[in-house]
Amino acid sequence: MKDGRVVKGTNFRGLKDVNDPVSLARFYNESGADELVFYDITASAEGRKLFTDVLRRVAECVFIPLTVGGGIGSLEDFDTVLKCGADKVSVNSGAIANPALIEAAAKRYGDQCVVLSMDVKRSGGKFEVYAKGGRVPTGMDAVKWARFGAEHGAGELVVNSIDTDGMKKGFDLEMLRAVLAAVRIPVIASGGAGKISDFTELFQKTDADAGLGASVFHFGEIDIKTLKKELDKNKIGVRIC
Repeated sequence: MKDGRVVKGTNFRGLKDVNDPVSLARFYNESGADELVFYDITASAEGRKLFTDVLRRVAECVFIPLTVGGGIGSLEDFDTVLKCGADKVSVNSGAIANPALIEAAAKRYGDQCVVLSMDVKRSGGKFEVYAKGGRVPTGMDAVKWARFGAEHGAGELVVNSIDTDGMKKGFDLEMLRAVLAAVRIPVIASGGAGKISDFTELFQKTDADAGLGASVFHFGEIDIKTLKKELDKNKIGVRIC
């Protein structure tokens, strides 16, 4: 989400308009998606709150879990997003600025609704966490940060690879394995999906709990129901609807 519209870029840059968020959310709800992840990607960088009006309209038309992030920096922000209809709240830059927020939110709302989202890029031979929508390097080691989040109340991790984002050449399996080895909570892989076999490879070669896709679904390059049938054929557990 940017300026109230769904957008997509490559390596977190070159954003292009895709569609109206409500129409797209309704489409995914009817197409068999297991969950919808809604990021207001410029809220933190612009120092503003998330677009709650759009969020409410999206929440009204979906009946699958809805994870929402962007500009989350306080318990009050968690409260606002949950009251707008979100099932889970994703925090990224807000947790980097105030790591105590993870544990505080988990204690107040339950760890099942606290999602730590990590934008990660290779840098100097390690996996580095970036803030502000992938714009600002933090110097933080992604594996250590993932472990910290899991130990302090995050119920789930979304690991976004900046290097593979929009490239459509497959998920960053090396990075995912490093994070998965450090935590015992669900990990959602994001960034790099280009074809059905990329999802199959993800689940066959890592212990990732879910795969997140954007442009391949937005532009009709992969049909979700067809993807699920292929995963099922490869004996990968999936909800068929």
